[in-house]
Amino acid sequence: MTESHDNRRQVLYWRLLSRLFDNDEQAALESASLAVVEDIGLPSAVLDPYAGVDSIVQRYPDLAAEFDGLMLPEPGEERDKAAEVRRAALASKVLLNVFATGSGSVTAAQLSRWQADATWLKRALGCEAGVPNPSTQGTAAGHPTPDLSTLLPKIGEIEADLVNRMQLREVLADPALAAKLTPSMSLIEQLLRDKDNLSGVALANAKSLIRRYVDEVAEVLRTQVEKATVGAPDHSVPPKRVFRNLDLDRTIWQNLTNWSPEEERLYVDRLYYRHTARKTTPQRLIAVIDQSGSMVDSMVNCAILASIFAGLPKVDVHLIAYDTQALDLTPWVHDPFETLLRTNLGGGNDGMVAMGLTQPKIAEPRDTVVVWISDFYETRVEQLFESMAAIHRSGAKFIPVGSVTSAGRGSVNPWFRERFKDLGTPVISGHITKLVHELKTFLTS
Repeated sequence: MTESHDNRRQVLYWRLLSRLFDNDEQAALESASLAVVEDIGLPSAVLDPYAGVDSIVQRYPDLAAEFDGLMLPEPGEERDKAAEVRRAALASKVLLNVFATGSGSVTAAQLSRWQADATWLKRALGCEAGVPNPSTQGTAAGHPTPDLSTLLPKIGEIEADLVNRMQLREVLADPALAAKLTPSMSLIEQLLRDKDNLSGVALANAKSLIRRYVDEVAEVLRTQVEKATVGAPDHSVPPKRVFRNLDLDRTIWQNLTNWSPEEERLYVDRLYYRHTARKTTPQRLIAVIDQSGSMVDSMVNCAILASIFAGLPKVDVHLIAYDTQALDLTPWVHDPFETLLRTNLGGGNDGMVAMGLTQPKIAEPRDTVVVWISDFYETRVEQLFESMAAIHRSGAKFIPVGSVTSAGRGSVNPWFRERFKDLGTPVISGHITKLVHELKTFLTS
């Protein structure tokens, strides 16, 4: 019986490989796979390449729980061969839908279905729905999560290819088709690049998609900022005497001498309150963002992040974007949507033009942090580095950032990487939560 289960699993995986690398259907593998799927009680729709996982789950709701965590290692040493066959059938479905994208033009409905299937793949790998897990050694439902640092960027590349194959301008001009689009980084990149060529209904729909994406990402980043470390309590400021600040444990402890055994009652002479005011001094945050083609993800994330920090008390945020020219976006820093509409993605890298706008903004170095986000493949390499080193020596905090993407991947010029390390300001490269932590620590220390 064990051999039979192994053979069934092999049939399903051979079909998967055949479908991935050959567009021609293999009749023998199809019929054998159909027999396996029907025998183990799964719907034949699992083998239908045109059926999305969403539609299958809608028709067979019980399967949703099986797709979640589907590809995580099973606990224990004992392997259930029959269960492995079922897992192979469902895993093949998700993998085929995500990685077999064919060729030719793509419709808005096809892109939307693919995005939904990609979300199911992430859930099968132990990620939250639609939110990549940057950890390589975390846990999901008690299981170790796999290293997704290579896979997730690959999924992003597939999505970018699908967006490129879609007649985006025609889709945006049709409200019914535009409504089927789900905003994602790949789609937003295309919209930002093409925004100057859009008008009327198409431009309005593009702005609506960008606004939706900005709001969704802002909600996630705002939570991360709120969770980050905050400043120490300021004991020079009297605590507010309101119920939510009442320190009940301390109040009871300090009044224990007033306990009456006869009455079994504690008499309270004084109430104690927690200090909630934090030590803060006015701080200036200057974010300089490379808006060349390779840094789109960072541009979007940092425009949103800058707006969140701009909303904090006593934080003066300035935003500069550059390629071969520099643009001071500070007047719009509170609105990342308006900020992004004013960017011109693409072009080369000349950080010295941005440095010309940055240096005059550093009035009080000790209270200033400069965050420079780029891949550092620059035109005037040594001149730019010396200017950055001068900022660091002035007493300002200089934070070079190579990547603030959702997936935590980015390329950094190794020449700059080594010199930043020697300077004592190593490049932050990875998930955006690293930058959030660095900024919050400085601004509240």
